[in-house]
Amino acid sequence: MALPLFNRASRAPRPAGPARAMRATARGPLLRLVPAMLAVVIATTLPANTSAQQADMQIVQGERGSVRVNTLTAGLEFPWSLAFLPDGRMLVTERPGRLRVVGRDGVADPRPVEGLPRVAVVGQGGLLDVALHPQFAANRWIYLSLASGDADGVGTEVVRGRLVEHSGRMVFEDVKSVFRMAPRSTRGQHFGSRLAFDAKGFLYITLGDRGEMQRAQRLDDHAGSVIRLHDDGRVPADNPFVKVAGARPEKFTLGNRNMQGAAIHPVTGELWTHEHGPQGGDEVNVMRAGRNYGWPIITYGVNYGIGTRIGEGTARAGMEQPLTRWTPSIAPSGMAFYTGSAFPAWRGNLLVGALRGQALHRLELDGEKVVHEERLLHGVARIRDVRVGPDGLVYLLTDERAGRLLRLEPGPR
Repeated sequence: MALPLFNRASRAPRPAGPARAMRATARGPLLRLVPAMLAVVIATTLPANTSAQQADMQIVQGERGSVRVNTLTAGLEFPWSLAFLPDGRMLVTERPGRLRVVGRDGVADPRPVEGLPRVAVVGQGGLLDVALHPQFAANRWIYLSLASGDADGVGTEVVRGRLVEHSGRMVFEDVKSVFRMAPRSTRGQHFGSRLAFDAKGFLYITLGDRGEMQRAQRLDDHAGSVIRLHDDGRVPADNPFVKVAGARPEKFTLGNRNMQGAAIHPVTGELWTHEHGPQGGDEVNVMRAGRNYGWPIITYGVNYGIGTRIGEGTARAGMEQPLTRWTPSIAPSGMAFYTGSAFPAWRGNLLVGALRGQALHRLELDGEKVVHEERLLHGVARIRDVRVGPDGLVYLLTDERAGRLLRLEPGPR
């Protein structure tokens, strides 16, 4: 069996490496690696068809008015996350290992940001989320979550560095690892990996169970949990398991399967997440200190293929129930509270992207109760990320080899 090789960022990768990893993902989520070696690829080449704003535009009629879907950028290779810089430009991660800078007009810089650390492009892993420090304008810190590998396996890691511009080149400098998942694993799925800062400056990191479900119930294991840290990686003294013998002090929750959506509630300041269920049972939850969200003891999903029950059923004392759930699965990814003015009828709604469902789900809320749901843009694409821009418009990334950055604008009345 031929294995991809370790490559430095300064060297071009073997051409088939990222493509092979993506094909492996398409064949199924249960990718296993040969333990002795890891498929680590650093991608530095750019897609040939990345372009400026496209003529691709369509009007979609929604319950609260029409929406114009505008393709800003095309040709992004499996884009995963989006963040807005103060000057209006955007940072976009591509799962094969590139961080791109995209102008307000949708034109992508043909040169990726330099200085990124090694990325393990394997299965569902790669370069994943990006977030700006709350005081980015003063300190220039940005945070990246990624899959990293060594002889023990692969796992989610979070690094921070300064985004600096040198003679028109964007460079990631002073790079430091602030979190490294343990134990590592040879599996290629369920990296989780959304990042969020709350109003107090705490950093939250969502982690998947790495396809090893029982790990989500272990306090001595990072898998299947939310991590809460200071911005430099230090553990807060009031984390719920700090004084529990044998527990990982970084843990904030346990019993989560694979969270690929995270957002801070604009009123309460609490962290909301959603997570993938197994063949149904996708969930939206509010993350609270020390709470157990049940996986795999309770779930509304079932075993793949055979449809048999997992664990004890759907409820157990001491374990949290979801605010809402989807069966069949929509495979949620990306999430944002709408707080802008461009779509006043959406204000306070929760927007959730769907991979399998290929739609944008708009959830109307009454406190922590979902009172109505609308499915928008059905069939447009697998939606990987959802963000509300400083202009109040909604930005989406599509999970495709030739992925797109879409902007939702109010349509004609």
